[in-house]
Amino acid sequence: MMSKLIKEAIELLKKLIETRSFSGEEEQTALLIEAWFKQNSIPFKRDHNNIWAKNKYFDKTKPTILLNSHHDTVKINNAYTKDPLKAEIEDGKLYGLGSNDAGGSLVSLLSTFTYFYNIKGLKYNLIMLASAEEENSGPKGIRSILPLLPEIDFAIVGEPTSMNLAIAEKGLLVLDCYAHGESGHAAHETGDNALYKAVDAISWFKDFKFLKVSKMLGEIKMTVTQIEAGKQHNVVPAECHFVVDVRTTDQYSNIEVLEIIKENVEVEVEERSLRHNSSSIPLDHPIVISGQKSGRKIYGSPTMSDQTALTCPSLKLGPGESLRSHMADEFIYVNEVEEGIELYIDMLNELM
Repeated sequence: MMSKLIKEAIELLKKLIETRSFSGEEEQTALLIEAWFKQNSIPFKRDHNNIWAKNKYFDKTKPTILLNSHHDTVKINNAYTKDPLKAEIEDGKLYGLGSNDAGGSLVSLLSTFTYFYNIKGLKYNLIMLASAEEENSGPKGIRSILPLLPEIDFAIVGEPTSMNLAIAEKGLLVLDCYAHGESGHAAHETGDNALYKAVDAISWFKDFKFLKVSKMLGEIKMTVTQIEAGKQHNVVPAECHFVVDVRTTDQYSNIEVLEIIKENVEVEVEERSLRHNSSSIPLDHPIVISGQKSGRKIYGSPTMSDQTALTCPSLKLGPGESLRSHMADEFIYVNEVEEGIELYIDMLNELM
């Protein structure tokens, strides 16, 4: 059964690569995932472009594991030298948009779910969710589906981690900051330069250190990424707008981070969203122990995924490497997908 699953997973991955699925445009890849469930005689549900299924002997009295990965991709960048929508295997590498992020994880989890689907007497229920709109955190992605699912006890989120255990993940705050002044002529001692006020605040963002440091994720990182002020060279700007990218950790909620920032800067601060909190799973959780028994390392991930939508403990784990995500000529090694399927199954067998 294992060799059949691996072969079919690679074929599905090729089809996914060759089917356009930018965030919000995943209709056709959703059909491919539906076809997988149909050919394996697995009933499923679909809402928008999210598809999910429960194991055959789902028992409400048992705890439930969510297996989740996404089937949308980022848009194509101009640096590609290969056709991003053509699946090509060269020297063991399967090239194509979404191969690494997160097609390899998706087909590996689909194979794992299929492996366990018909087995009686499992200690845990399994739900497989292939989600949409992960790359743009869209409104019709995982957040729209979670209320429709049974209670989840913990989740495995499929993202490229070299099959190591990302037991914590940084959250995200995006801040729009506005420094206010008064316009005046640049040649005279008039006006109140908003740019100077912004510089003071930007300097604070650059130098400030939060007191609590995460063991797995390190320090909170704040980066000013955009700035805009002034229309003419001879007019003192009355307003300066700048944007701050804040990567939060498990030591503070996003609300706490925002409060500390507002207490320390003399500019107007508006958050775009507070929902992308840091996520984690305890070191002594059975799935973490199972992964470590298989020789996998633990680490904290600086990148964000659908984990941010989950309120249960969650582990980020999948074939491929994070650094390949969103790069030109994206690829995943075929043997990484094979290893992913085998390791997912081995880890879950330890719990079942």
